[in-house]
This record gives sequence, structure tokens and C-alpha cells, in this order.
Amino acid sequence: MRVLQTTADIHAWRSERRAENRSVGFVPTMGYLHEGHMALVDAATSENDLVLASIFVNPAQFAAHEDLSRYPRDFERDCLLLEQHGCAAVFAPTVETMYPQGFATKIHVDGVSADFEGAVRPSHFDGVALVVTRLLCLTTPHRMYLGQKDLQQTAVLKRLVADLGLDMDVVVVPTVRDDDGLAKSSRNVYLSPAERQRALVLSRALRAVTTAVASGTTDADRLLARAMEVLESEAEVVLDYVAIVDPRSMTRISDVKGYNDAACVIAARVGTTRLIDNCYVHRSL
Repeated sequence: MRVLQTTADIHAWRSERRAENRSVGFVPTMGYLHEGHMALVDAATSENDLVLASIFVNPAQFAAHEDLSRYPRDFERDCLLLEQHGCAAVFAPTVETMYPQGFATKIHVDGVSADFEGAVRPSHFDGVALVVTRLLCLTTPHRMYLGQKDLQQTAVLKRLVADLGLDMDVVVVPTVRDDDGLAKSSRNVYLSPAERQRALVLSRALRAVTTAVASGTTDADRLLARAMEVLESEAEVVLDYVAIVDPRSMTRISDVKGYNDAACVIAARVGTTRLIDNCYVHRSL
């Protein structure tokens, strides 16, 4: 597996792939990889000639009070995992490579980024949109692979790709969970054993919602009341939000009737760790 670090490196690799007429699947990450990331790589491997991953902890998507300096990193282990899963190359630029002196461009995706994570972390999606646009301009893949766990992020990036007319597909891969139901996240490493147990309330609340829908409940207020019953069983879990949404527009909906893929989204703080989770509500009415 090749490690690419500079714009010259990625331009050369891209030119080689074009000359060979080989399709490229791109998996953008911030590193400290886990089974969720590997599911993206595996999906990309199955649908493309070559897979390119990126590892870049993007300062533009962290606010001043957030955990940029604490964000876990293990580059050697990440590269080993990527190579084991058939990744052809990893792009691991420095901050100076991504945002060289004089860099002045900003990108904002309106509407879909406004609520939920966008409201709690006002500058977050601007930073995500900027880094992904920069990465896509450098890598020009045929397909980009994203995880469902970051549901609003997938909506923002789908909107960005559509609005800019980028000639590529966005593939969303289902959330990977541990056996106990906790969604895989690089930030799970911050959880103490007791906090991890408390964090399971998020997936339990989501299961309560899907069970209620399967039993015939479609009214969003009733579904949210069921979720809150579960969430309130863990007093030390501090809820940021829980909502039933249209996953394309990330707007709240009052009833899941007529939505094949309405979603329940949750964000909460467990100790000092902030976790997000979601599930699709699959029901055709």
C-alpha cells in the first residue's frame, strides 16, 4: 500500500490511475480506524478497481473548545488495517498541505446543515464541507463511501456533491455496532467501563422507536415519547436532542407515514464524551 503525503504525491497517483482507466473508491477518515471504517473500505473494495483512503484530523471542523488535541491517533495501526483490507493507497496530508499559507476559501451548505449537529456545533459542517471538497478535488474518485452513523453529515455531503455537479456517487454504508449495540466510534475509547454501559441507552432508545413503528405507531410525538422513556432511565446521560427526521433534508417530520426511510437521530453526552446515533424507520404506509 502506498502512503501519499503531498499534493504532488496524490496528483501523480491520480494520473497513474487515469492512465490505467481504473475506478477508484474513496474513503475519507480522520484515522483511529475501527470496524465501521473497515466496512466502508470493504464496500469500496467490492465496487471499485482500487480503494484510496485518507487520514486527516481536520482542524476546520473542531471548535476551539472541542477535542482536536485529544482526538485519538495511531497512524501505523491504521495503515496496517487498511492494507489488510485491500486498500491500494492512503492519503495522509499535513495541515499545511491541506490549508497552505494564504488559504482563504470557505464552504457552507445551507438548509440541511442548520439543525441538530449544525445547531450544537455551529462551525462543524462548514469545516466538513471544506475538507471533503478539498479532498475530492485532489482525489477525483468515482465513488465516495460514508457511514450512516454520521447521518446528517451524509446528507450535507450528498447535497454538496449534487450542488457542485461532481461526477461521482456517494455510497452510504450501514452503521457497524458492537455486540452490545453501541455504534462504533473513534470516541468510544474515551468512555470508562461504567460510561460505556450507560451509553447503551442510545441504541436501546432507537430500538424502542423501531419496535413502536413496527407495532403501528407513526406519530412522531408518540415515538419520541417512547424514546424519552428509555433515555430518562439513565439520569447521567445528558441529552442534546432526539428527533424524527427526513434523512434527505434533515427536517423534523410529524408522522412517519409515507416515509420509507424516516430516521430517528440522537445525540447525548456520557461523561465528557459526546455520542451520536441514529436508525432508519423502514415502514411503507
